[in-house]
Amino acid sequence: QVHLVESGGGLVQAGDSLRLSCKGSGRTFNRRAMAWFRQVPGKEREFVAAIRWTGSETLYADSVKGRFAISRDNALDILFLQMNSLKPEDTAVYYCASHQTSYTGATSFFGDYAFWGQGTQVTVSP
Repeated sequence: QVHLVESGGGLVQAGDSLRLSCKGSGRTFNRRAMAWFRQVPGKEREFVAAIRWTGSETLYADSVKGRFAISRDNALDILFLQMNSLKPEDTAVYYCASHQTSYTGATSFFGDYAFWGQGTQVTVSP
């Protein structure tokens, strides 16, 4: 079992930066690939970024490539999402997720992730 708690969301202006954090608990956090997804009301949850359990591989949605960076600190069981050059269309609730299987690479498929945080709201004004 992995318990996840996100933080760092807020209201910013277009062009600003924000860093999200996801603190994990549970013995297997640092053995699992992790990801960030986001969701706006009325739409499906959307993949944002993922990272291999070792941190050596990352994967990004085209919409955030070059602007967002995912990283992790396995010693502290924390996942990060650095978001730069934010746009109004980045407005959403952001969720971190832990892969259902240990020792896997970064994947973008929603169904691969078994454990989810409660989400943190990010709002980007024009």
